[in-house]
Amino acid sequence: MIKKPRIVILTGAGMSAESGISTFRDSNGLWENHDVMDVASPQGFKKNPDLVLEFYNQRRKQLFEVEPNLGHRALVELEDKYDVVVITQNVDDLHERAGSKTIVHLHGELRKVRSVADKRLVYDWENDINIGDKCEKGYQLRPHIVWFGEDVPMYESALELVTMADYVMVIGTSMQVYPAAGLVYEAPKKSPVFFIDPKPQVDKRNFQNLTVFAESATTGVRKVVDILNK
Repeated sequence: MIKKPRIVILTGAGMSAESGISTFRDSNGLWENHDVMDVASPQGFKKNPDLVLEFYNQRRKQLFEVEPNLGHRALVELEDKYDVVVITQNVDDLHERAGSKTIVHLHGELRKVRSVADKRLVYDWENDINIGDKCEKGYQLRPHIVWFGEDVPMYESALELVTMADYVMVIGTSMQVYPAAGLVYEAPKKSPVFFIDPKPQVDKRNFQNLTVFAESATTGVRKVVDILNK
């Protein structure tokens, strides 16, 4: 069996923005006048768990109102010819719903919850999380999201995948937030890198073979997929 070349795709908020998914970094970075750290940190959860749960309950509800966009769907076309791995900073499930088969969620998933006391106890979850919803050991459930200040448990797996990439695509992310931002620099130097973002912030001197598309995810991804599938 002939081994397919591997494409590793790194996606951020811009990947889902055209589907209508709002982000932390819209305009003033606030949500109903609350600082992001109030709703996306362990300290915020300890201080006001009701607020944090409601924040993620609203975001989870939004998932049922949006659909994968043309960019998500175009990536699936690569799977016939390539070994495709999507490494996403997004917590939505739009890559899955579009049909991508291998997805690494760096920052967690909105449609999952976990125990506050045991990270191994993770459950699929589509409804609201409320105070009093508990894991099998009797501990409160929380969103299965990596908050600011917490370790990124999937980072090592993502890093290993990037180091074996024959091609890399970076879509809809400034690659300015670490540790995720460092992943693209771990790709083999010879591997072509395609960078797609309306306002790309990338130093070409860090790459031997970089192509930049200063475009939205839907239009830029279409162009790169057509190039790779020639």
